Amino acid sequence: MVHGVALAWVIAVGAARGAAPAGGLQVNGEGELRLAGVPFRGIGVNYYDAFARTLSTPPNTGYEAGFRGLAERRIPFARFSAGGYWPADWGLYQTNRGEHFARLDQVVRSAERHGIGLIPSLFWMSSTVPDLVHEPVSAWGVTNSRTHAFLRQYTREVVTRYRGSPAVWGWEFGNEYNLPADLPNAADHRPPVVPSLGTPAARSSADDLTHAMVRTALRAFAEEVRRHDPTRMIVSGNAFPRVSAWHQAHEGSWKRDTPEQFAEALAADNPSPIDTLSVRGYDAVADLGRIPQAMEVAHREKKPLFVGEFGVPDNGAQAASREGMAVMLRCLETNQVPIAALWVYDFDGQSRDWNVTPTNTRGWP
Repeated sequence: MVHGVALAWVIAVGAARGAAPAGGLQVNGEGELRLAGVPFRGIGVNYYDAFARTLSTPPNTGYEAGFRGLAERRIPFARFSAGGYWPADWGLYQTNRGEHFARLDQVVRSAERHGIGLIPSLFWMSSTVPDLVHEPVSAWGVTNSRTHAFLRQYTREVVTRYRGSPAVWGWEFGNEYNLPADLPNAADHRPPVVPSLGTPAARSSADDLTHAMVRTALRAFAEEVRRHDPTRMIVSGNAFPRVSAWHQAHEGSWKRDTPEQFAEALAADNPSPIDTLSVRGYDAVADLGRIPQAMEVAHREKKPLFVGEFGVPDNGAQAASREGMAVMLRCLETNQVPIAALWVYDFDGQSRDWNVTPTNTRGWP
C-alpha cells in the first residue's frame, strides 16, 4: 500500500521540520493554515492507537519506536485517538484518572522528543460516550445531558493539560460522526451491541443520530476548546458528506444531492467555531472527485481542508496499489490541499490490508 512515496511527500512552506511552535497549527483570518507563523502544507499519518495501545495492562509503549520512525522519515504529524474505543476502554480513566493521564503524558512527551506534531481525536466512536454514561446515542443532541457533561469535562482536562505542549498541533472531536446521521435505514445500522465491552444489551431508535444532533455536539466541543485554547485549529473529524446527505437530513431519502446541496452540507458538517473542513480520501470518484469542489467551499468558508484519512488497501497487487497511491498524491498536490493524513501507520489491527510501517511490504523505499 503506502509508502515511501506518501511518507516522503511533505511540504512545510517556510517552516523548518522539527521546529516546536508553541501554538500548533492555526487558521488565520483568510482561512490559511499556518505553523510557527508561516503557511503550512503537509502530509502526516494516522497513528490510531499510539495512545489506545497504552490502555492495556501492562501498557504498550511501542509508540516510542513509532515516533522515532516518523522523525527519521521527516513525517511532520500524527492524528491519533486520545481516548478509548469501547466504553470498557475508559475503565482506567474512571478508576484511576491520574494513571490514565500519566500514560497520555508519555505519548505526548515522546512526540515532543521526536519533533512530531499531534492531532488528538478525543471521542473516536460515536456511541462510546453515551454508552459510558448510560444514555442513548441521541444524547449528543442534548446539551444538558450526561453525554455533554462528559464531553465538556474530558475536553477541558485534555486541552488544559496539553495546550502548552509544542507537540499538540490541533484538536479533533471524533471520527466520522456524520456518516450514520439521518440514515433512511438507520434501524439496520445502529451501533454494535457488545455488553462485555460496555455497550447496552440492545439498541433502539433513540440510538439513531441526526445531522442536527452531531452538529450540536461539534459546536459544544469547539466552544469548550476555545474556552481554554484560543488559537489551535479545531477539526470535526468528519468524512465527506454522503452523496445524499442533504436529502437525508431534509427529506429522509437517498436522492443524490446537487453540487450546491453538497457544498451546504459540507459547510454545515463543520460548524464554527470549528475552523477547518474535514473529509476523507479513499474512493477515486466519491472522494477524490469531490476534492476540487471541497477546496472551493474551503476558500469560501475560509476554513482549510483537512483530508483526515486517505489511502489504498493492499489488494495483493503492489503495482496497482502504488498507482492508486500516486493518483491520490497527485490529487492532493494538484488541488493544493493544505493538510492530509495517511491511513494507517503502525496499527497491527489492520496488518493484512492497511497498515504501513517502515519495514513491512507497504513501506516502499
